[in-house]
Amino acid sequence: MPLDEMLVFARVVEHQSFAGAARQLGLTTSAVSRSVGRLEAHFGLRLLQRTTRSLSLTEAGAEIHQACLRLVADAQAVQALAGQLRQQPRGLLKISAPAVLGDIWLSPLLPGFCARWPEVQVQVDMTDRMVDLVAEGLDLGLRISVPGQIAPGLVARPLKTIRYVLVATPGYLARHAQITEPGQLLAHPFISLGYGQFQNEVELRPLHPAAAPATRLLVNTPITIASSLGIIHALQQGPGIGVVADFAAQAALQAGQLAPVLPGWALCGKYAPRVVHAVYAPTRHVPLKLRALIDYLVEEEGEGASA
Repeated sequence: MPLDEMLVFARVVEHQSFAGAARQLGLTTSAVSRSVGRLEAHFGLRLLQRTTRSLSLTEAGAEIHQACLRLVADAQAVQALAGQLRQQPRGLLKISAPAVLGDIWLSPLLPGFCARWPEVQVQVDMTDRMVDLVAEGLDLGLRISVPGQIAPGLVARPLKTIRYVLVATPGYLARHAQITEPGQLLAHPFISLGYGQFQNEVELRPLHPAAAPATRLLVNTPITIASSLGIIHALQQGPGIGVVADFAAQAALQAGQLAPVLPGWALCGKYAPRVVHAVYAPTRHVPLKLRALIDYLVEEEGEGASA
């Protein structure tokens, strides 16, 4: 369909002149006349009766004009909708997140986001598998990764840093001699994450001085659980020391259900800090709903870090 010509024809009828339509459309009068001529040729119909003094619609032109008016109204509605979408986030956001990160960190933030942007609906799939965002129709994925691990072809924005910590229950620590240096960890059973790079090799570096060498240990791990939350639950039964993500342990540490082990040392090596990235497929124009969510997560993490 010659949509441009139909829009020009509607303006000619509105102004009852080629010159008036040309002024509104920013075209020359001859360009407007040629556009109407192309429309008549397309339909094989005479749409306008032209005299030196006036224009009038033919019978066919009157019917075509009504269709053109509907086209103009639809175009204006689309333009208005595009303007609204540029100003107000709206629509469905489909997200994939690792299970524990989604349960503990992401989920509590979503009600606040939806309260700020009530026309956005959020659907979260929590899975630890590496999903294909495009193939599965997802807008956003949260990935916990080390530098250089994000798949090429994705846009990635860092959201937060995750550090791994040693924890145990206060009761367990009270029943054993105080742990003041890494070598003493060898006398204790461990529960570790035990998947991917996470194994029973623990490497610790003193926080002060930062340049001090690291100590590497192969600890006894009778239990491995591929979930920080699962390790925390198991530790409540008092079997030893756990290696968990800091965000997962935060609530239990604040409640006194867990206590840090060797707080003056930082895990490195295979348990070095990782970064949570928001990743999405590259696009010429990032949807406003997606940009709003990423900005909100960055904002909330910043406020949490400064609190």
